[in-house]
Amino acid sequence: MGGDHAPDIVVEGLAIAGERHPEARFLLVGDQARINPLLMRHARVRAACTVRHADEVIGNDLKPTAALRLRGASMRVAIDAVAASEAAGVVTAGNTGALLALAKIIIKTLPGIDRPAIAGIGPSARGDVVMLDLGANITCDARNLVEFAVMGDVFARTVLGLTAPTIGLLNVGSEEMKGDDSLRGAAEVLKASHIGPQFYGFIEGHDIGAGTTDVVVTDGFSGNVAMKTGEGALRLIGELLRQVFSSSLAAKLGYLLARPGLERLREFLDPRRYNGAVMLGLNGVVVKSHGGTDAEGFAHAMDVAMDMVVHRFNDRMREGLARIVGLNAAALSKDQDDGGAARLATAR
Repeated sequence: MGGDHAPDIVVEGLAIAGERHPEARFLLVGDQARINPLLMRHARVRAACTVRHADEVIGNDLKPTAALRLRGASMRVAIDAVAASEAAGVVTAGNTGALLALAKIIIKTLPGIDRPAIAGIGPSARGDVVMLDLGANITCDARNLVEFAVMGDVFARTVLGLTAPTIGLLNVGSEEMKGDDSLRGAAEVLKASHIGPQFYGFIEGHDIGAGTTDVVVTDGFSGNVAMKTGEGALRLIGELLRQVFSSSLAAKLGYLLARPGLERLREFLDPRRYNGAVMLGLNGVVVKSHGGTDAEGFAHAMDVAMDMVVHRFNDRMREGLARIVGLNAAALSKDQDDGGAARLATAR
């Protein structure tokens, strides 16, 4: 029931995802009176769905503390299904703050994870790039950043199919002495860890779009600002192109000549290709679709969730964490003391 155009685009997106993943089974949580007629239009996916009725809906403007009290809301019922192992994960276009709060309390974090992080995929000059955290943790210490790097490594292997993704720590400069104690402490631990050969070092803001590394690790404040700055820059470029190609008759003729290339560019930068932010570090798969997406965008969020389930993301996360636990524990403890360094539930 989540999103600006739910439940219509959710069911339509599910139909697209069902074609791509015919082995999957889905639990749809929400208003049966609205969902069942929509399923009647999609016979194939209807056979793979179970509908569970939920009377309440968590609105986009509802505070997380208030959302926690709505036990009959569709988002809560879906998350309860994951916690009870009835579903491997949940996909929703609903309230982000409520989703994070409910998931942390009900699904809980994986053993060894201090804080979950929000990860997303975006375009770069060399292909797709993973960035985390995108806003779940405003401030982070060295331990958090190291955990984010392990999460990002497994996520890039699982969803992007990379065998040895390179990892960079976002900083104000690439030199080793730059940054605060948390960044420098995290860098030292990562160098000595099992992902040390993949660790590129410090990167700067321009390296994100350049694709210098496959994974960009940062705190939630910097990550959220970087993400929204990038989104704004893409929208600006689109608007400027529209203005240029409509400014004169010659420009309009030029557009006709350049149209094939511009169409390829539009497809590459299509935000629907990158829909589906993932809350990593939880004891289950949790994917947040953009609230304003369409069916194709929601289907992509489903694809991300399916990849994580099929390729055993959380099992691989546990293996990665087990290999890094105890590594330079004294350095991480000092950093903290110093104050520095598959079946998917689809609902709101």
